[in-house]
Amino acid sequence: MDIRSFLISITFTLFSIQLWANDNAVILVYHHVSTSTPPVTSVSPETFHEHMSYLHKHHTVLPLQQIVESLQNNQQLPDKAVAITFDDGYENIYDNAHPIMQEFKFPYTIFVNPPLIGKAHYQLDWQQVKEMASQGVSFANHGNHHPHMLTREINETEDAWLKRSIEDVQKAEQHLTEKLGYSLKYFAYPYGEFNNRLKTGLAELGYVGFAQHSGAIASYSDFSALPRFPAAGIYSNLKTLKVKLNSLAMPVSQVFPSDSVIVASPKSITFNVDITDLNTHQINCFQNNKVLPKSVIDKHIILTQNPIDTAGRHKINCTAPSKKSPSRYYWFSKPLFMATPDGQWLD
Repeated sequence: MDIRSFLISITFTLFSIQLWANDNAVILVYHHVSTSTPPVTSVSPETFHEHMSYLHKHHTVLPLQQIVESLQNNQQLPDKAVAITFDDGYENIYDNAHPIMQEFKFPYTIFVNPPLIGKAHYQLDWQQVKEMASQGVSFANHGNHHPHMLTREINETEDAWLKRSIEDVQKAEQHLTEKLGYSLKYFAYPYGEFNNRLKTGLAELGYVGFAQHSGAIASYSDFSALPRFPAAGIYSNLKTLKVKLNSLAMPVSQVFPSDSVIVASPKSITFNVDITDLNTHQINCFQNNKVLPKSVIDKHIILTQNPIDTAGRHKINCTAPSKKSPSRYYWFSKPLFMATPDGQWLD
């Protein structure tokens, strides 16, 4: 190969890497920024500042709306783009997180339950919300009263449940619009729980859904249930968080089971994967920190799942290194939700 051909090859490779990198982003989710709140959903102000300082040096923090709309419209993003979100609208966000976000001039989004704003003592009030909104914070829908949305009332049919659940979201959206003057139509599922009927029903009304299973997002992601990496509690360690911040959305399709609500534990999880930039034999999948056995047939992955015998929220996480950039990992997460025998959902 002569020098001209070599330079053309290098240029093409760098260009393809740039395009690949510009079609990915990561969304982080926090709840409390405090040392006096439940540890599982909390990060200390000091650790939160450490996270933001790292992002300031190594990533591009963008408004959630810009990231979502760019990916939906196949528009390029900066490499290593990150959006920051908070769920539940706690007052300690205003007290502890907001000054840090202002220090770094970072935009971010808070998903709130409008009827609780200014009512519960631990929540933001509307004066704080409007002050933060004037300083670049966006607010979005987390439902009316943070219910387990998959719970049915006594003798309630599935159709009646779906109608009631969607009406709850619509009422919260209307409340937010009246208070703030805009509607993003972004909805974060309380507890990260959803099923196919709920997310499809909301998508048909124009909502983008945000869940709590792990993973990066890309133009080919499911915008009715986008993954977000939790960054508090046991997930607040910056060393492990760095890997997630540099992750890429694994291009999967034909995932089975397709629904995330399960009545009995599936024996296997299967999916297809685009192998343009990853090797199927390098895919490793984990359940409760244990590696799952897998079979590979061309682009088809078959995971032998460990039995799920307890109610609650479970997930399978799969990763594989990028061929173009081996230090970065593709990430796929399959959430699985199981109710108690009497149909209740656990906090």
